[in-house]
Amino acid sequence: MFKLLPITLLYFIFSSLNAQSQKKTLQAKPTTENIIIDGRFNEEIWKTAAVASDFIMFEPDNGKPISPDKKTEVKILYDNNAIYISALLYDDEPDKIQKEITNRDIFGVSDHFSVYINGFNDGQQDFRFFVSAAGVQMDCIATEDFEDFSWDAIWDSQVTLTEFGWTVEMKIPYAALRFSKADKQIWGLNFMREIKRDVQKYTWNRIDTKIGAVIPQAGILQGIENIKTPTRLFLIPYSSAYYQQSAIGSGITLKAGLDIKYGINDSFTLDAILVPDFGQTKFDNAILYLEPFEQQLEENRPFFTEGTDLFNKGGLFYSRRIGGGSTTELLLDNQEEITNYPSTVNLLNAVKISGRTEKGLGIGFLNAVTEKTKATILNNDTGQIRKEVIEPLTNYNLFVVDQRFNQNSSVSFINANTTRNGDFRDANTSALLFDLNTKANTYSLYGDFKYSSIKTTEDYDGFKTEIGFAKTSGKYRYGFSGKYVSENYDINDLGINFYSNYHNAYANGSYRIVNPTKLFNTFRINQYVNFEIDNTSGKLQTGAFGTETKATTLNNDALEFVVEFSPLKTYDFYEPREYGKYVFLPEKVFAAVNFTSNDNNPFTLVLQPSFTKYNEKNRNVYGLYISPKYRFNDRLSITYILDYFNKTNDRGWVDSDPTGIIFAERSRETAQNDFTGKYAINNRMTVNLTARYYWSYSKNHKFLTLQNSGYLTPNNTYAQNKDRNFNSWNFDLSYSWWFAPGSEISVLYRNFGIERTDMVEKDLSANLKNIFNSDLTNVLSISIRYFIDYNVIKNKF
Repeated sequence: MFKLLPITLLYFIFSSLNAQSQKKTLQAKPTTENIIIDGRFNEEIWKTAAVASDFIMFEPDNGKPISPDKKTEVKILYDNNAIYISALLYDDEPDKIQKEITNRDIFGVSDHFSVYINGFNDGQQDFRFFVSAAGVQMDCIATEDFEDFSWDAIWDSQVTLTEFGWTVEMKIPYAALRFSKADKQIWGLNFMREIKRDVQKYTWNRIDTKIGAVIPQAGILQGIENIKTPTRLFLIPYSSAYYQQSAIGSGITLKAGLDIKYGINDSFTLDAILVPDFGQTKFDNAILYLEPFEQQLEENRPFFTEGTDLFNKGGLFYSRRIGGGSTTELLLDNQEEITNYPSTVNLLNAVKISGRTEKGLGIGFLNAVTEKTKATILNNDTGQIRKEVIEPLTNYNLFVVDQRFNQNSSVSFINANTTRNGDFRDANTSALLFDLNTKANTYSLYGDFKYSSIKTTEDYDGFKTEIGFAKTSGKYRYGFSGKYVSENYDINDLGINFYSNYHNAYANGSYRIVNPTKLFNTFRINQYVNFEIDNTSGKLQTGAFGTETKATTLNNDALEFVVEFSPLKTYDFYEPREYGKYVFLPEKVFAAVNFTSNDNNPFTLVLQPSFTKYNEKNRNVYGLYISPKYRFNDRLSITYILDYFNKTNDRGWVDSDPTGIIFAERSRETAQNDFTGKYAINNRMTVNLTARYYWSYSKNHKFLTLQNSGYLTPNNTYAQNKDRNFNSWNFDLSYSWWFAPGSEISVLYRNFGIERTDMVEKDLSANLKNIFNSDLTNVLSISIRYFIDYNVIKNKF
């Protein structure tokens, strides 16, 4: 194998394979006219601009030319402020154009037109701008691995429905793009049109789906010359007011702050938040969590979701660490109790700098500071109150350097650092990543090396490394990889990682169709094998063989079937909650089916039953996910989701006492109910409803003691009540109005509560009654954000 490695590397370096067809070229035309964005193209300059046409189907029938009755023509103008795009989208049945009104960045059931722009023409990253036939905007930063729709740019668009189809007019300021300082610009460019009722997508420059990479298959935009871009400085002041009422009392809170976006140059942008306010972000889903690891939460704060593609490289950044709860354990005397333990740590400020040069060098820097936080402790004998630091003043720092080359390859370095004031724990992690692809995007060689260092009462270091090879094009594809994670590898001060101290081998092979058949529009089958072995004991912790099949029918219903076999005995090294201990896991088989109906229909359904069978008597897991949705019209829709699990004879940790580690054989049942509704007044004003009721219980039947062999034996002396019953309720009713580009008024009414008990109640109506009789909290908030462009102010004065 090692003799072949130099040959493989030479192949990557000197490969001259190029399977791409001749790229189309479009000339942008300069203009001095004032272009009014109204979707009508009344300005004379549009008549003389070059036309991009002859679109080719991307999916499902890849390579098929667009029909004449769906002809699409696109033109581009430019001046010193922005580029302007006009699109004529012909349709022989204009009354069938889908045009559901949704929130920003939600595609919905609509036709769409989009432009993909790569200002460096390096085949690595697109800035993508979408407009639906209802006039709703969507935008993202896209790499081959990820589309980041949390990124929001400020741009203008307008659509018009006509007798021949529909039109789109767009103005994309240079501030929303990144490109070189060259006098003559050459950009990567592609347009995409989606005809929703037919579930078809077309692109201007053909994208061959037999090739794994999409971005390098863009066309070329030329003609933009000698532009003088304006200063990129944007201020977003905001003000919020909150009224909160609960059984404890009520009160009013006023907040104000400022977001700043500044273009350091044409490549790099600085984002900063001063006195942040995240009071209207989506609520976290509280659950009954009995796992050996912490619950991983979604990030809903805009600053940490927008434009963070660089910072997510290497998986070292879990942004919920910043401003999350403290994990400090307090030492209390027998007569003491904690009367106040803050659930979160206040974020004082945060700043990030990110961008990419014309030579493909991406740089990202993020820094955040959280405040010193204390818990309150009461001495019940003396009445004395003391404060104890649970989280010191903390600085979080992330630095990323990512060099792209040959349009589709990259090498990256990442450093994540957490520094706490005083004698608290500090941490540092560094990583080196590489992703090398042949010019024709047919093969990929990838890998990484990560090293963590923890400074605490007993310092320790650890590392993780991985290497993989994959065929990434054609109908038949395959890949294999190997991984080693040392015992003390720990990135959990700024990242999140659950498993360590193992080595892994993985391989897969897949087949797919690239054009429809008599049965399917799309079809893909993937088979894989995955082994993980504990480094210390040599015992198997994962041994799985799986098959995944995905297809869409000719009626555009989606089907998926997954089956995974674990035919070997394995061991769980984490459930015992004690270093060096492990528990035996029996053989098992898992199967799941997913059916998703064509969302062009007013009524749609997602149905996902699943089943896990263990090689133990009556030990099973039953799962059901069902989500019906009804779209009354283009403005109003409602969705219901039931996510249900039932675990029979489940086995898990409940306690550790002087007699040993105690497990329980138990029944677990979970039912999460979500109801969402949306009413769109227009494409900038919506009313949204989100309600969630979650109920879960764990009922122990008998207790067991973990033996050193990893097996469990009956324990007839343990008698503590470790049953759990958990109810959680969330209700959000919001109104949002984007009254100007980048400017929003939002009103939110929020009602929530949690009920925990060790008395299991299996009657659903009784649980509902209990949660609504608990201490529900009500919050009414109003927030105003206003986008200010420095150039507009400058021009006025």
